[in-house]
Amino acid sequence: MKKALLIICLLAGFTSFAQSGSGFGFKGGFNFNSNGDVIEDTKNISGGTNIGFHLGAFGKVDFGTLYFRPELVYTKTNSDYDGDKFEMSKLDAPLLVGINIVGPVHFFAGPSLQFILDTDLEGVTLNDVENDFTVGLNMGVGVNLGERLGVDLRYERGFSDNEAEFVGLSGTGRIDTRPSQLILSLSVKL
Repeated sequence: MKKALLIICLLAGFTSFAQSGSGFGFKGGFNFNSNGDVIEDTKNISGGTNIGFHLGAFGKVDFGTLYFRPELVYTKTNSDYDGDKFEMSKLDAPLLVGINIVGPVHFFAGPSLQFILDTDLEGVTLNDVENDFTVGLNMGVGVNLGERLGVDLRYERGFSDNEAEFVGLSGTGRIDTRPSQLILSLSVKL
């Protein structure tokens, strides 16, 4: 009986320790992004890097050294193609697995499910994107600043081409809406 009680107390103590970093909260920050090339007739135009933003919520389940962190984030990206502005709004759902390395530093990676809400290319009629739903990859590093605050820097890249056709002044073309971005976030755990 004493052994069973001791085992139950040890398991309860381990479980409460493992869940001490768990919780949920809000995050937001800036995206330094560019999308794929614009292909217009026989000419390719690479997009310039611009600043976008993101806002969202996250949950975190801590398993000691490892953790699982699903997020739901509204993201607005901007790209510049020789003066023509391309804007995209999407919902991202990264499913991140992380490892706590040393003290407050942690690394993470995982797939990001992306649902494109809206796309707009200045000065042209842009058709809907080929696929509203795509999958990308997030990977990065974060630092916890105490119990509630955290900062992370991550890289996001779409896995597959996702093009939208357009009709412009000089003819028809297509734009690759696949993001390639650095994301700087501040998170607050409640």
